[in-house]
Amino acid sequence: MAKAKNGDKVTVHYTGKFEDGKVFDTSLDGQPLSFELGNGHVIQGFNDAVVGMEPGESKTVTISPDKAYGDYKKELVIKVEKSKLPPDADPQIGQKLSANHSGNDTKINFTIVEIEDDVLTLDANHVLSGRNLVFDIELVEVSS
Repeated sequence: MAKAKNGDKVTVHYTGKFEDGKVFDTSLDGQPLSFELGNGHVIQGFNDAVVGMEPGESKTVTISPDKAYGDYKKELVIKVEKSKLPPDADPQIGQKLSANHSGNDTKINFTIVEIEDDVLTLDANHVLSGRNLVFDIELVEVSS
């Protein structure tokens, strides 16, 4: 059997967990994930873990933040007055917002993490940043 290498299209089943075992994502109750190795569609650590696997092989890997979603950055947490939102907005904790970066057309995505009086705390960090992630991976198929 051929080992998976960058440039191959692969299909995997996976379960992503935190180090305490709490599952944050899985393909086991749905369709497996298909992607091309090395094209940046999955986090680097996940890609690296699949490279060299053979169909039918399973493994468990722990991926550090530098190979996943990066370190948690306090500077990506900001406070904004509710009055800066559209008048019909009904902000809720956990709600996703986006805004244009000043000076260009880049969109920044935020999550409302706290509401205190008329001030919202917005976090632009990825929800999985700063965490070691554990993945159970099963390589289902490889094609060139």
